This record gives sequence, structure tokens and C-alpha cells, in this order.
Amino acid sequence: MPATTSATGAQLTGRGGIRREVVAALAITTTVSYGVLYYAFSALLEPMRTDLHISTTAATGALTTASLVSALLSIPIGRRLDRRGGHRLMTTGSILAAVAVLAWSQVHSPVELYGVFVAIGVASAMVLYPPAFAVIVAVTAPERRTSALLGITLVAGFASSIFIPLAGQLIHAYGWRHALVILGVVIAVITVPVHAVALRRTQPPEPIHHDQREPPGRVLRDRGFWLLAVAFVLHSSALAVIGVHLVTYLTRLGHSPTTAATLTGLLGLLSVTGRVTVTILRRWLPITAITAAIITLQGIALGLLPTAGRSVAGAAACLIAFGLGFGVASIAKPAILLDRYGDHGYATIAGILGTPTTIAAATAPLAAAALATALGYTPLILTAAAGCIFAGIALATTLRGQAIPIQRLSDTAGT
Repeated sequence: MPATTSATGAQLTGRGGIRREVVAALAITTTVSYGVLYYAFSALLEPMRTDLHISTTAATGALTTASLVSALLSIPIGRRLDRRGGHRLMTTGSILAAVAVLAWSQVHSPVELYGVFVAIGVASAMVLYPPAFAVIVAVTAPERRTSALLGITLVAGFASSIFIPLAGQLIHAYGWRHALVILGVVIAVITVPVHAVALRRTQPPEPIHHDQREPPGRVLRDRGFWLLAVAFVLHSSALAVIGVHLVTYLTRLGHSPTTAATLTGLLGLLSVTGRVTVTILRRWLPITAITAAIITLQGIALGLLPTAGRSVAGAAACLIAFGLGFGVASIAKPAILLDRYGDHGYATIAGILGTPTTIAAATAPLAAAALATALGYTPLILTAAAGCIFAGIALATTLRGQAIPIQRLSDTAGT
């Protein structure tokens, strides 16, 4: 039980300790933001690359740049969220996102493309899950936070299913540049007014107890935090590798490209199922234990894929087991941090953890490509499997110790 907490969420929220209009608004805006700023890229990649006369590696490097910029901004934006809330920040981020997407439609060189994606990285840090979760923590009673977070991630889990086909249809009908103009208008018309209106009065309350140490000091002294960082870095790396290289590996196992793509599609569908499963199990078990078990199961399933995956049924079984954990981290990370450290300084703490995990997810596919070239795809898959298993073990290890209580830290600050 955290030693400190903010003023009760029930005093700040509507009936039942939850601001339903805020949850609904953020579910919509994160879906649109992820869809336009991240998932639409896969549909735009080939026509954009061809028009700009650049390689696939150079084009995808722009998206990697955006992810790295977003990661570097995690901590300062987290501090801003803790102090002033998400209303102005997310509204400004939405405006920047719309402008950046419109600018993307006008690029004619790699330099311009990378410049636009620096702006997209800044906007992403201001409008995606981390700031949305920080707003939910600020305005929702503790006992309702998991349900609120689940509501957002369930809806946003369909972003790829909505925006990849939508972007493809727009490109087919109007070309990639005009498709981006339309997507820029979509993100402007939907997210800017919703953030501006729905997020009013969502600033974080003052904590009941004031800790003499800022969140970085109190979490970095906790050995369990470093284990959490190791776990989520390994897990995010493995997910990124599988997300990029799974179709290729399944074709190497003998499946047709259509079958490989269909099997890979199971991951997106099951990510929603996994989030629901975690939320249900949390009624009886600690969130850390549940997440550790699911991530370990993912590793075992991946480890079996090289042998069992040669048949369609075997590959499907492995990927179903793996897919249950595909979207778990998005809801598990905030829940684990809240359980361990309370809600005072939540956004800053989440930013500290988010920086290495986002960097790992952005860079792992490139390292994986080098490993696959040198050793082959089976060692790559087994490495990802080992990463999941070690991540599960690291998470389970955090259960042995308690987080450093905030009040005790302040009491012993001079020792």
C-alpha cells in the first residue's frame, strides 16, 4: 500500500469516482492519434518511399526517429503533467500533430521527412498513452483506475484495424500526399476540440503528504524499479522484434505469405483479449504476478514456435498463447507503478520507465535484422523468447521486496 496518495479521486470525479466523459474522450483521441501518427505509416511507406526515391531503411528510419524523440521527452513531459495536468499539453500536442501530418504531405526530400518526424515525435509524447494515463490517474478514484485504463486501451487497440485499411483506401483513391492531408484534417477536427473541451478541470490534486524527494529520487533508490525497467525493456524489445519479423519467419517455416499474414493478425486481435484477461484476474491476484506469468507464457510459446510452428495448427497455438500478452504491458505498466509507488509524481515515474522501453522498442528491430542476417531467423526468435522469459522472471522477483515508502524516504533523507 503506498504511503501517500492524492486527494481522493471520488472528490474530483463524478458519480462512482470516475469521469466517464474524460475516459470516453481519451479513448477516442488516443485511437485517432495512434492510427494517424503510427499505424498509417505502414500503408504510406511504399508509395512515399517510391515518390521520394529513398530506400525502405531510410524511410522507416523516420518513424524510428519519432519514437526516439518521444522517448527523450518522456521525463520532462511527465513532470509537466504532474504539475499542471494534461489539458493544455494534450491540446497543444493535438495541434502540433495535425500541423506535422499536413507538413508530412508536402515533404520532397529525406531531410524534410526527418524534420517532420521530429515534430511527430514531439506530438506523440504529448498525445498518446502516457499523457492520457496521467490524466486518468489525476481524475479517477484509485479503485476505478484499472477499469478506466482498460476502457481506453480496449478502444485504442483497434487503431491499427481502423487506420491501416483507411489509409490504404485513401492512398488508392487520392494518392499518398492527399491521403495525409485528409488524415491531418481528421486528427485536427477530432482530437483538438475534444482535448480542449473534455480535459478541462483535469489538473492533478495536491498530495496529502509532501515528499521531500522528487519522484526520480525515490524510485531510483528502489531496486525493484530497476527490475521493472529490465523486464519491460526486454519485453518491449521482444514485441517489437516479433511485430516486424514474424511474417518473414513464418514464411521461412514453409507457410504462404497469405497464411503468415493471417496468423500474424492474431496478435492484434488477441491483444484486446489479453487486456481484458488481466483486468479480470486482478480481482484475485496481484497485477505484477499476473503480468509476470503472462510474459513468461509468451516466452515459452515463442520458444516452441520453431518446432511446433511448421504446421498451421501448431503456429496458431503458439501465436494464440503469445498474443494474449501482446497488449498486456500497456495496461500493466501503469497499474504496477500505481500499486508500487502511489499516484504522487506518477507521470514523472512513468516517464522514467518509458524512456528506456520506448528506445528499446524503436531500436530492437534494426538490431534484430542484423542478428537474423548473421545467424538466421530461428536464433532471432529464440532470443526474443529468452527475453520474454527473463522479463517474466525479473517481474516476479520484484514481488519479493516492497517499494520504498515515500514517507520513510523523506524521514531518512538526511541519513
